Amino acid sequence: MTRRPHPADRGLGAVARVREVRERDSRLGLVAALHDLRAREARVGELESALREHGSFVSGDMSTFVALRESLTALREELVADRARLEVARSMAVEADGRWQSDRSRLGAVEGLLERRADERRVERRRADDKDMDEVASQGWLRRSTAEGGAA
Repeated sequence: MTRRPHPADRGLGAVARVREVRERDSRLGLVAALHDLRAREARVGELESALREHGSFVSGDMSTFVALRESLTALREELVADRARLEVARSMAVEADGRWQSDRSRLGAVEGLLERRADERRVERRRADDKDMDEVASQGWLRRSTAEGGAA
């Protein structure tokens, strides 16, 4: 909100400021959640790629085979754990988006109400000004008509 609210709207202006802060905070939370989601997606992609590229046992002794199997098992377990973290990150991003959408709509409602009230006050001022101008014009017409009537 760039302009100061009318004195009659001070309370609503305070509500708008609180809603602005909440909307900004939830937007920052959404950005952080999306950043975390992208990082987790990249990590899962790296692990999947490493698992595919790890290759299979072609030749060697039993200790090489056992070491390869153990490293594949550890890589697979890490991939499973990171996939679970990725799902948590996805749900957190969805939740953060919902929170931001809700905060944004609440802020919009308060700002809309403030704008409608400002518009109503402008209309009332214009009506009062028009009424004053009509009064001035009526008095001028009355003066002219009495002056013309007295001169005739």
